[in-house]
Amino acid sequence: MANGYHAKTLPANLNAPAFVDVWRTRALIVGVVFSVIAIILGFLGGWNHFLRAWLHGYMMCFNFTFGAMVLLMVQYLSGGKWGLIIRRPLEAMTRTWPLVFLMFLPVGIFGASFGKLYIWARYADWATALKRGLISNEQAHAIHFKHPILNVTTFWTVSLLVFAVLGLYVHLLNKWSLQRDADPEPNVTYWRTKFENLSGFGVLLYALLLFAVAIYWIMSLDPTWYSTVYGFQFLVAQGYGVFALSLLTLIGLSQADPIKTMFRTTEQHDMGKLAFAFVMLNIYLAFAAFLIIWSGNSPEEIPWYLDRIRGNWGVVATLNVIFHWLIPFSLLLSADLKRIKSRLAVVCCIMIFARCLDMFWLIEPNFPDTARNLHLSVGILQYGAVPVALIAFWLAYYFTQLKQRPLIATNDPHLAEILEPEHAHA
Repeated sequence: MANGYHAKTLPANLNAPAFVDVWRTRALIVGVVFSVIAIILGFLGGWNHFLRAWLHGYMMCFNFTFGAMVLLMVQYLSGGKWGLIIRRPLEAMTRTWPLVFLMFLPVGIFGASFGKLYIWARYADWATALKRGLISNEQAHAIHFKHPILNVTTFWTVSLLVFAVLGLYVHLLNKWSLQRDADPEPNVTYWRTKFENLSGFGVLLYALLLFAVAIYWIMSLDPTWYSTVYGFQFLVAQGYGVFALSLLTLIGLSQADPIKTMFRTTEQHDMGKLAFAFVMLNIYLAFAAFLIIWSGNSPEEIPWYLDRIRGNWGVVATLNVIFHWLIPFSLLLSADLKRIKSRLAVVCCIMIFARCLDMFWLIEPNFPDTARNLHLSVGILQYGAVPVALIAFWLAYYFTQLKQRPLIATNDPHLAEILEPEHAHA
């Protein structure tokens, strides 16, 4: 086959190749091994750090699952042939939400109901805790002032409502996708309008719900902290991580049909440019939030950053900048790199690792024993075991879902466009 030529017909077999089973097996093995390591470290270093590390791993899986959902809806709204290739991996990610909900339960039960993570739950009687010296004046004021929203009942109500709404959206997006493929004479306008109507409101609703859970699950670890851009940073960071994982999945699947036939150099280069856009947007929001607070130099705001810069945390902050932005930004500037699968895969792995490092930087300094005091301990080592185990089990379930449906949506309106010769023009 000549270079640049692309067949005008779909491959006969549209199912995921057999080596996806190998991926799943390897993920399960990693999950089991690191689970054993995590349990041993839990006995050696205490279960408080174990629960913090569990929150870390849970948030990574939540971001992959529902970040895929919102990216799927954005694609339905924006159109483009890139969505045809990436759609089934995104749908497979969304269908892992029951597992993510199970991962949430320990956070809700032990973290909130038993007050092991959230200080506002542990010291709901803030006045008594203040008299005993268990909390500071600032913490007591924040717990008292924010009590209408920071209480266990509201925590559970909002969390369960979010999972119910997002679960409904996942169900509809996956159900309608199969129905469109099964439609013998699909009406392009009907299906496009149906998905756009669902996705248009869905993106806005998801942004609001994500703001709520970002506040409850992460920001409220420090009840004195507040930020109006916090939810936006989580939203963009989800797109950053999900797109990297999706692109890495496509690169792996491109070893065999049907993705080998569909995922050409042109589409790969375009997706590399979209990954670069996520890197740029992530840089903008994170630096803008830091610059505004640092230039304001308000004693009510800067402690949050001081907790994450002083006492050896500056090393993590520096690595976060390097892996999160500097390396992906520098590498994705290259047009040649975006056309070479092996190199682009390395960039995707760096981006996913950066998301894990950033989540560690967001969570751990909220606790007084490590704020401005990062030191190597058995507890800190749990951040290298518990999240890896949870993400590995999530990946195994994701690979299982990836095999449940054909990898190409056959009734997509962009199918004819992507089957054209690679150098053809519309």
